[in-house]
Amino acid sequence: MPDPLEVLFVCTANICRSPAMELLARDLAGDAERSGVVFASSGTHARDGHRINADMLPTLPPAVAEGAGAFRSRHLTTELLDGADLVLTAESVHRQHILDDHPQLHRKVFTLGQFEATIADLPDLGGRDLVNAAGHRRAPSSAAHDVADPYRRGKAAAEKATGTITAMLRVVVPRLVGDR
Repeated sequence: MPDPLEVLFVCTANICRSPAMELLARDLAGDAERSGVVFASSGTHARDGHRINADMLPTLPPAVAEGAGAFRSRHLTTELLDGADLVLTAESVHRQHILDDHPQLHRKVFTLGQFEATIADLPDLGGRDLVNAAGHRRAPSSAAHDVADPYRRGKAAAEKATGTITAMLRVVVPRLVGDR
C-alpha cells in the first residue's frame, strides 16, 4: 500500500475551524486505513493542548462531536508543514502567513475554498494526482473561499462556519480519497 496522503488543516488557534475540518474530513473519509488519507490540524497562533471550542461542538454531527473529546490544539510548525502533502487553510490570511515564511510550499498550500474551486477544473483526478495537478493550476484566492472565524461570535457564527466547512469538504474529501 502506498504512503498515505497527509492533509493538514490550518486556522488561527486550532480550536474552532481547523479541528472541525479535521474531524469532519475523517468522518467523511470513513475507514482511515482504507481511505489512504491522514487528516490533521494546527493553528498559526495556537497554544498546545486546548480543547475544541464549546460553541463548535453542538454544530458537529453527534458521532463527530463524540470523538472531539480527545482533540487538543497544537501550534503550526515547520515539521508539520514539511510532513504534509496538502495544506488547507481556513482563510487566505493563514495561507499568506505560511507562505511568508515558507514560500517554497506554494504548490501545496491553499485555502479550503480555493482548493475546492481548483479541483472543479480537474474532474478526472483524485488523490495525489489531484493534489499535484492543483499545485500547478490553482484558482485565484478570493474572500468567497474563506471560512469566517466563529470564535466568540455566538452559536449562529459557529453553525455557519461548520456549514461552510461541511459543504466544501463534501466536495474535497471524496476526491482526496480517490485514486492515490
